[in-house]
Amino acid sequence: QNVDTFRRYGVRQVVTACPHCYNTIRNEYPQFGLADVEVVHHSELLAGLLAAGRLRLRPGARVAATYHDSCYLGRHNGIYDAPRRALAAVPGVELVEMPRHRREGFCCGAGGGRMFLEEKLGERINHHRVAEAAATGAATVCTACPFCLTMLGDGVTETSRDGSLAVADLAEIVRRQLEEV
Repeated sequence: QNVDTFRRYGVRQVVTACPHCYNTIRNEYPQFGLADVEVVHHSELLAGLLAAGRLRLRPGARVAATYHDSCYLGRHNGIYDAPRRALAAVPGVELVEMPRHRREGFCCGAGGGRMFLEEKLGERINHHRVAEAAATGAATVCTACPFCLTMLGDGVTETSRDGSLAVADLAEIVRRQLEEV
């Protein structure tokens, strides 16, 4: 039905903020006959708009941020640079990488439906990932995936780091510094 709807409206490009949707539309929809649609993740769109000067950012306070690579954006689709280019374009943001990043990144804990499970044994994956983010000394852990955003936010709250580590989507970081026109 989605493929039919895209065709009916002549959709040529889809922009998504969800790496899971990006992966499905880009890599699976062609199997259903939709091969002529460009799929763009919002990190790519933001990086492009910032590089072209189409989004103007005002100076901001210096803040260290660490970027969490989403499994579906990174390992499954190879998008590592666009989110980092967008962050680097934000005045005042200093990117501090976690030891496990890019291809060696660590899951947020949502994968495989684990987002909906109550784990009783060992440490929750999101708690472990939040500890890695906090160890960088960054004030903010940033991601470009709504599932990661939820898991990291829960991990911050559940490990009592609410006052010391913020969680934000890449688009939120960019938005905070946008010049009003």
